[in-house]
Amino acid sequence: MSKVGMVSLGCPKNQMDAELMLAKLREAGFRLTTESGLADVVIVNTCGFIEDAKREAIENILEFAQLKQEGQIKKIVVTGCLAQRYKDELCRELPECDAVLGLGANDDIVEVVREVLKDETVARFPDLSCWNLDGERLQTTPDFFAYLRIGDGCNNCCTYCAIPHIRGRLRSRDMDTIVEEAHKLVENGVKELVLVAQDTTLYGAETDGVSKLPQLLNRLCEIEGLHWIRLLYCYPEHITDELLDVMATEEKVAKYLDIPIQHASGRVLKAMNRPGDRASLTALMAHIRERVPDVVLRTTVMTGFPNETEEDFEDLCEFIKEVRFERLGCFAFSAEEGTVAATMQPQVPDKVREQRRDIVMELQTRMSEAYQEAQLGRTVEVLVESFDRYAECWFGRTYGDAPDIDGKVFFTTRERVAPGDIVQVKITDYMEWDLVGERI
Repeated sequence: MSKVGMVSLGCPKNQMDAELMLAKLREAGFRLTTESGLADVVIVNTCGFIEDAKREAIENILEFAQLKQEGQIKKIVVTGCLAQRYKDELCRELPECDAVLGLGANDDIVEVVREVLKDETVARFPDLSCWNLDGERLQTTPDFFAYLRIGDGCNNCCTYCAIPHIRGRLRSRDMDTIVEEAHKLVENGVKELVLVAQDTTLYGAETDGVSKLPQLLNRLCEIEGLHWIRLLYCYPEHITDELLDVMATEEKVAKYLDIPIQHASGRVLKAMNRPGDRASLTALMAHIRERVPDVVLRTTVMTGFPNETEEDFEDLCEFIKEVRFERLGCFAFSAEEGTVAATMQPQVPDKVREQRRDIVMELQTRMSEAYQEAQLGRTVEVLVESFDRYAECWFGRTYGDAPDIDGKVFFTTRERVAPGDIVQVKITDYMEWDLVGERI
C-alpha cells in the first residue's frame, strides 16, 4: 500500500481536520509516515489566515514540488484554509499540485488519494455544509494532551478577519458526541483537554443566543482520569458569570483564560467591529480576577490597524501596563484580501506597525519578568512533557501554560518520571518566559 505523509500548518482547529483525515487514511489501509519527504503522496494541510501563514503554506508546497520533480515523492494534495480561500489561484498557478480540496471535501480524502495515484487531477470544493467536524481521529499530539474541537466557523465578522469567509458561520458540535470523544481520549491516556473553536464562549448559542459552554464543562469534569480542561479563544463579550463560576468551583477546569481582545482603544475596536473600550475591558479583567482567584490571563493584541493613531497606541500600552496580563502575544496588522479593513484608509505603514508590535512585546517582557519573579519559592503542579538532553533536566507545564504557545517549567528530579506524570516543583529561578525548579 502507498505511503502517505501530511504536513499540517496553522492553528489547532486545522490540526483537528488533519487528524480526521489521517484516521480515514489509516482505516483505508494506507501506510502513514511522519517522513513526508519519503512518502508517495504528501498532503499539505494549509493555513490561510494571515500573510505569514500563506507564505509558509506556499513555501511548503514549492518544497514538495521540488521533491516531486526529483522523483522523491509522487503526488501532492493541498487541503485546508488556503485551498478553500484561493482555490482558483492554486489550481491555476501551482500545476504541481495533483489535488486541491476545499474544507467540504475533507471526508473525500481517501477517494482523492486513490485518484491522484491513478494520475488523475482533482479539484473539489463542495459546500461547507459537507464539512464534517465529527469522526474518528488519529491523535497527533503527545499521548497526555489533546485538542478537543467543540465547534468551528464564526459569526463575529471582525473587519480584519477572513475566517467567516473561509470557514463559514458558527457550527457547534453535538454535546453528547464531544463528551463521548473526550471519554475515548482520556481512556487512551490524555490528562489535559484543550477546548478549541473560533469562539469557544459561543458554543451552542446558534439557536437561542445562550452559550452551553458551562454545561459542557460540567459534563467533561465528570470524566474520571481527566486532570485539566483548558479554554482557548474566549471572546471577552461572551464571558459570563456562569462560566466564571464553573472555572472557580470545578477543580478540573484550569484557571486559565485566553481572551483575544485585539486592542483597547474604543475607536479602534469600533472600526474592528468589536465591542468595548479600555474602561470596559479593564473592568472585565478585574471582574474575572475577583471571581476566579489565581487565574492566568492570556491575550492577543494587534498593532497598526488602519488609522491607528499614536494616541490609540498609547491607550493600548497603558492598558497593558494597568491590567498586567500574565501572557500576551502581539502581531502587526495584515491587510487580508476580501476583508473590510483591507480597504480602510489610511493604512498604517508596515514599518510603523512592526515598530509598535516590538514596543508592545518589549513592554510585555517587563510584565512577564515581574510575574516570573513572583513565582520564586512557590510550589507548582507540573504536567511533565519530556526530557531536555541539552539542559539535562525534565520540563513540563503548569495550569498557566497552554501547549505550544506559553512557557515551560524546567526542573531537576532524583526520582523517575515519565511524560504525562503530574509532579510538584518548587521554583528556584526563572528565565524570560520559562521557570526553573526542583521536584519536591
